[in-house]
Amino acid sequence: MAEQEGSGLQVLLNTLQSSSDKASILTILQLLGDLLSVGTDQRIHYMISKGASEALLQTLVDTARTASPDYDILLPLFRLLAKVGLRDKKFGKKALELEALDMTLILARKNLSHSHNLLHCLWALRVFASSVTTGAMLGINGAMELLFKVITPYTRKRTRIIRAATEVLAVLLKSKSNSRRAVNRGYVTSLLRLHQDWHNHDTTNTYVLIRRGLLLCLKRITTLSSGREAFLVAQGMETLFSITQNCLDNESMEPVISAVLQILRQCYPKSPLPLVTTCSAYAFPVPGSIRSVPLCAATEEDFEDDDDDEEMDRDSDLEDVKEQDDDLETDVEKLSLKPGLDRPEEELKQYEAMCLELSYGFEELESKLGNDLNSEDIQSAYHHHIPTAACPKQHCLNQDQSSWGKEREDIVQTSLLSMVKMGRPTACLSSKKRLVMNTYPNVPPVGLGMDSLGNDISDIQDFLEEDIEAISCSRMNASFSNSMKPREAVEIIDKLLHTHAKHIPFHDPYLYMAKARRTRSVVDFKMVAFPDLWGHRPPPFSQSMLERKRGVQRIKISEDVRRFIQPRDVVNRVVFSLDEPWPLQDTASNCLRFYSKFESGNLRKAIQVREFEYDLLVNADVNSAQHQQWFYFKVSGMRAAVPYRFNIINCEKPNSQFNYGMQPTLYSVREALLGRSTWIRTGHDICYYKNHYRQSAAATGGASGKCYYTLTFTVTFPHSEDVCYLAYHYPYTYTALMTHLEILEKSINPRQIYFRQEILCQTLGGNPCPLVTITAMPESNSADDLEQFRHRPYQVITARAHPGESNASWVMKGTLEFLISNDPVAQLLRENFIFKIIPMLNPDGVINGNHRCSLSGEDLNRQWLSPKAHLQPTIYHAKGLLHYLSSIGRGPVVFCDFHGHSQKKNVFIYGCSIKETLWQANCTVGASAALEDISYRTLPKILDKLAPAFTMSSCSFLVEKSRASTARVVVWREMGVSRSYTMESSYCGCNKGPYKVFPIPQPLLTALFNRQGLQFGTSELEEMGAMFCLGLLILELKSGSCSHWLLTRAAALLNAEEDALDHHLQR
Repeated sequence: MAEQEGSGLQVLLNTLQSSSDKASILTILQLLGDLLSVGTDQRIHYMISKGASEALLQTLVDTARTASPDYDILLPLFRLLAKVGLRDKKFGKKALELEALDMTLILARKNLSHSHNLLHCLWALRVFASSVTTGAMLGINGAMELLFKVITPYTRKRTRIIRAATEVLAVLLKSKSNSRRAVNRGYVTSLLRLHQDWHNHDTTNTYVLIRRGLLLCLKRITTLSSGREAFLVAQGMETLFSITQNCLDNESMEPVISAVLQILRQCYPKSPLPLVTTCSAYAFPVPGSIRSVPLCAATEEDFEDDDDDEEMDRDSDLEDVKEQDDDLETDVEKLSLKPGLDRPEEELKQYEAMCLELSYGFEELESKLGNDLNSEDIQSAYHHHIPTAACPKQHCLNQDQSSWGKEREDIVQTSLLSMVKMGRPTACLSSKKRLVMNTYPNVPPVGLGMDSLGNDISDIQDFLEEDIEAISCSRMNASFSNSMKPREAVEIIDKLLHTHAKHIPFHDPYLYMAKARRTRSVVDFKMVAFPDLWGHRPPPFSQSMLERKRGVQRIKISEDVRRFIQPRDVVNRVVFSLDEPWPLQDTASNCLRFYSKFESGNLRKAIQVREFEYDLLVNADVNSAQHQQWFYFKVSGMRAAVPYRFNIINCEKPNSQFNYGMQPTLYSVREALLGRSTWIRTGHDICYYKNHYRQSAAATGGASGKCYYTLTFTVTFPHSEDVCYLAYHYPYTYTALMTHLEILEKSINPRQIYFRQEILCQTLGGNPCPLVTITAMPESNSADDLEQFRHRPYQVITARAHPGESNASWVMKGTLEFLISNDPVAQLLRENFIFKIIPMLNPDGVINGNHRCSLSGEDLNRQWLSPKAHLQPTIYHAKGLLHYLSSIGRGPVVFCDFHGHSQKKNVFIYGCSIKETLWQANCTVGASAALEDISYRTLPKILDKLAPAFTMSSCSFLVEKSRASTARVVVWREMGVSRSYTMESSYCGCNKGPYKVFPIPQPLLTALFNRQGLQFGTSELEEMGAMFCLGLLILELKSGSCSHWLLTRAAALLNAEEDALDHHLQR
C-alpha cells in the first residue's frame, strides 16, 4: 500500500514537471495542496523525500520563463513552496541550483504595482532567505533594494505588502554580509526614519507588527559592531528611548517595546567594570603557588562582538533549569568502580584520635568531663553567659547541674513529633503572634517611649543619638571607634545589654567579642558588625515572597539607558572603595556612608549615581577574579521614608531567585536597640538582569569577555540617621559558629550527653576547623552498656563548603540545637547513633566574605577526588576521617552535606544512583545496575512527608560528570555510602507544600491575596535541620536491621507520640 502511494505521488510530481497542459498542472497543484492541508509534518517530509521541492521549483522556473507568465499557476505554486520550503532544510540550496531565486526576484520586480502577485513573491522570498547562503545571494542580487521600494513611509494602503516586506528584510539581515551591506548603504538611518514615521502616525497601534518588523531589521544590523556604531551616530538610542517613555505599560505595544529594549541593550556601549582590576581586592599567599599578575584594566577595543541575542524580558517564573543530559556519567565502569585510597594507609591512624568515643573507658570519660567542668573557660574574663528563659538578662553559668539544659528548655517546649502529629510547622509555632508581613510595620508597634518589651527607653534616647554610628560596628580592641569618647568596649556592651537586652538563645555578645579576637582574616579585620555581635532573633511574623511588579525589568533597563543618554543629573562619585587607601566619605556630605571591612563583609566599591541611587560592586573571592554574588555591608546616613535604589552591577550568575520573589535581608541597629534584633527581608522593585559591563577579552585569554548582571532593589529605611546592614542572605559568621558551639557545650548535661568539640585541622588562614561529636553517654560502665556505646553506627553531616551559602549554616544550627535538646527524638538519636559533624568546611571563605571559594581560590566542593593537605586541608582531613571510619567497618549510615541553592525554591536532596543515571541518559541498564538497592530514596521520601519546606519532586539522583569531585559523589563511590547526599536549601523560599499556602490572619487576607509562598526565615531553616534529624530516626526505624532494643526504647520514650510515630512508620 505504501509502495502504491509512493508511486502515485511520484507520478504526480513527474507529470507536474513534464506537462505543459494548464488544466493538468492546476489539478496536480490542487491535489498536492489538499494533501498538505490535512497532513502533518510527517506527510510534508515524506513528500520532500520524494522530490516535491525540486518538482515545485522546476515548475516555478519553467512557468516564469514563458513570455507571459501564467499567475493562475504561479500563485498556488508560491503557496505550496512557502509551505514545503519551511520544512526542507536544503530548500535554499535547491532553489539556488535551479535558478529559482533569480526568477522570483524578476517576478517581484515586475509586480511592484500588483499587490496580490507581489505578496506571493514575498512569501517565497522569505522562505528562500531563511538559508543564510541563499539570503546572502539574494542580497547580492539586489533583494534589499527591491524591498526598500516596497517599504514606504506611513500609509493605510498596501499594509499587508509592507508588513511582508519588513519580515523578508529582517530574515535577509540574518546574513552578516547583508547587514554589512545595509550599514554601508545607510539603511540604519532609513530604518530609523521609517520606524519613527510609522510610530508617530500609528496612534491607534493598528500597525504594530509593521513597526516591529522594522525594529527586527535594526536588531539584526546592530549585532555587528559597525551596525551599532551607525546606530549610535544616527542617534538611535535617543530615538528609540523616547518611544518607550509613555508606553512601557501598554500591553498593545508589547511587540514593539520588547524589540526596542533588546536593541537598546544591544547598542548600549560595552565597558569594563569601574575597577582597577577584576581580581579580588584581597590577596593571600597560597603555599607552593606563584601569584598571578593582576589583570589590566580593559579598553573599549578589548570587547568582541556579542552575537548572542539578548534574553527576552519575561516576568513569568521560569527559573527551574533541567539537568543537561550530556553531562550525565554514562560510563558504567566509572559509575561502579571503587577507586583506591588516595593516601598511604598508615596516615589514617591519625584519625583514631578524633574517634575517642570508640576507645575511652567510662571512667576516663567521667574524669575528663569533671576536669572540663572546672575549667577556667566557665568563669572566663570574657563574661561567658548562658541565657535562661526566666530573665531577659544573661547570667553566668555555674557548675550546678540545674543550669544544664536551660537553653534547650527555652527552645524545645513541645516535642518535634507532637508538632508533626498536629500537622503544624514548628517554625510557625515559635510565636503565638506569628503573622505574615512584608517589611517593618508602617506604624510603630510600640509607643515612643517604650521598647518592644515594654521598658521605658526615654532616658537613653540621647545615648542613641550620640553613639549609634559608633556602636554599629564595634572594634575588637578597647574602644568601638576613634570618634567615640574613650570608653571600654565591655562597659558599653554592659550598658547596652542593661538597657536593651532581649534574650537571644545560644548567643552571648561577650563571648562573641572574645571569639572574634581569635578569628584570623586576610586583612586583619578590626571591627565586628553589630548584627553579629548583638545577635538575631527570628521575627514574630513570616514574610511572603515579593510579588514581581509587571514590567520591572523594562523600567530598570530604560532607566539605565536614560543615564547614558541624559547624564546631566548623574553624580558618578566614588563614596567607598577597598582599593583606595584614603577616606572617600565626608561625613557632612549628602550621601550614604558604606563599610564592609568586617567578618563575612563584602562590598568593594560604592558609587553615588544620583542623590538616592548607588552603584555597588562586590569583591571577587580571594585569589580569584570571579564569584561575585555574596554581599554584606553597613550603610548609614539615610533619611527615613526616602526610597534608595541600590544596583549591584558585577553579579555573575545568569539568573537569580531575586527575579522570582526573593528579597535581600536588612538589619536595623535602632530596631535592635528597641528590642527587635532581627534580620528581615526587605526591598521592592527588585530585578536581576544582564547589564552592559563585560570582562575584557584580554582578561579571559582572548575569549569573548564574560557578561555581568545587575541586581537592583529599592529600600526605604525605617529610621533617619540609622545604621543598617544589607546582605544577600541571613549572615552566619565563623565567629558565630565558634560562639554557638561553646555555648552548646556548656549548656548540656555531660552526664547524659557526650558532646566533644575538637579541631579537625587548621585552615590555610590559620583558623581551627571544628569537628563535633554528639551521642549519648553510656547508661553505666557495665560491659554491655559500653559495648552498645562503642558500636553505635555513625551519621556524618557537613556544611558550608561554599561560604556564600549561609542558609546551610542556619540549617546546621537547627540540627545541632536539636541533637542536644531534651526532645525524645533527640534522646533516641543520641542513644543509637554517633554524630560526626563538621559545621563549617570553609571557615576562611566565610570569614573573608567569599561566595564560593577558599583562600586558594578553589571551589572546595570540587576538590574531594584528590584533595591536598597543604591546599585544601579541611577537605583532605574530612575525607581522611571518612576513609578511617570505612576502614574500621564503621562507615556512616548517612552522609549529608548541607548547601544552599540560588536557582530553585524549597529544600531538596541530590543523591546518587547508577540505574537512574543510565535511564535518564537512555543507556542500557545492566543486570547489576538493575538490582541496585533503592534505599537511597527512603530518606528523601520521609522528609517529603515530615518537613514542610522539603519537596521530593525537586530531588535528583543523577551522577553528572561535572559533579564527580563533589563530596556527595566521592563518598558514595569511594566509601560505598549509598545514602550519600547533598541537601540544598533555597535562598528564597517555598512554592510547594505547606509553606506555599499557610494560615494568615483574616485582616491580612485582602492585602496578601496574591501571595506566592513563604520566603525562608531563619526559623524555617533551623526547623529543616531538626526535621532532618527526625528523618534519620524514622529511616532507622523503617529499616529491616532496626534492633528490637531501639523499637522498645522508641515505644517507651515516645509513649503519647506513638500514633505520630506509627503514622510515619507505615510502609
